[in-house]
Amino acid sequence: MKISIGGYSFCNTMKEGKMDTFGYLESSKYRYNLSTVDLWNGTFPGVMEDIFKVPDEAYIHKLRQALDEKDMTVVNIAVDGAHLWDADPDRRKMLYDNAVAYLGYSAILGAKTVRIDTGDKTSEPATEEQVEYVIKHFHELSVRAADLGLIVGPENHMGSSKSPHYLKKVAEGVNHPNFGILLHMGRWSEDEEIGDSLVAPWVYHTHFDGRTAGTEQGEQLVRTLLDAGYDGYWGIEYNAPGNQYLEMEWAIASVKRTLAKVQTNNQ
Repeated sequence: MKISIGGYSFCNTMKEGKMDTFGYLESSKYRYNLSTVDLWNGTFPGVMEDIFKVPDEAYIHKLRQALDEKDMTVVNIAVDGAHLWDADPDRRKMLYDNAVAYLGYSAILGAKTVRIDTGDKTSEPATEEQVEYVIKHFHELSVRAADLGLIVGPENHMGSSKSPHYLKKVAEGVNHPNFGILLHMGRWSEDEEIGDSLVAPWVYHTHFDGRTAGTEQGEQLVRTLLDAGYDGYWGIEYNAPGNQYLEMEWAIASVKRTLAKVQTNNQ
């Protein structure tokens, strides 16, 4: 089955100093028997302490070497500190520069897709200025991504991006084959019952969490995506409060069970 573990799933373990990015690769490969990883830049040196920090390129090449040694593929890299919208124009420029830098790093790592957030952590609806800015700059990033063999786009992560109507509007405005959406399944601030289906045509990657793994809701969300033609990986982003190695075993087994049930019912 096409399953990956989001790097954020071990955020608490990393905060305790018990894991780094290379340990995450080792665990994915040898503990969980997965050949695909779902990186989070918060695991890179210094980034968790300063989310706007961009690591040295030398570190990215070391990470690529470690991936090649294990014959592993990066299905997605989730990037924080490079979202597009901020009320401060100077900060917007810094964030966009970070996004461009991470696209280049993603290409070095051989990533397939890159999550760059829309920005805005408030629950207020996006303004027209914000929508226009986000569409314009995601289109520019999509053109760059096409040259690098990548797909780029936001996640329903926080703020206005948790509105499926907003993400649908952005996707329709960008209108580029190298733009897509990372769907954190069921994570909506409004219209949760239709949110996943509204954005399904643009989904390039997914995240289960502890709320959807192994549940009837998770099964329905899988069916929704399959009906829309989704053929990507089923990522798991589940930062359990503790016992993260064991909790991830549970999450992987639960997702596998969900996928098997849906597949059996579709036969």
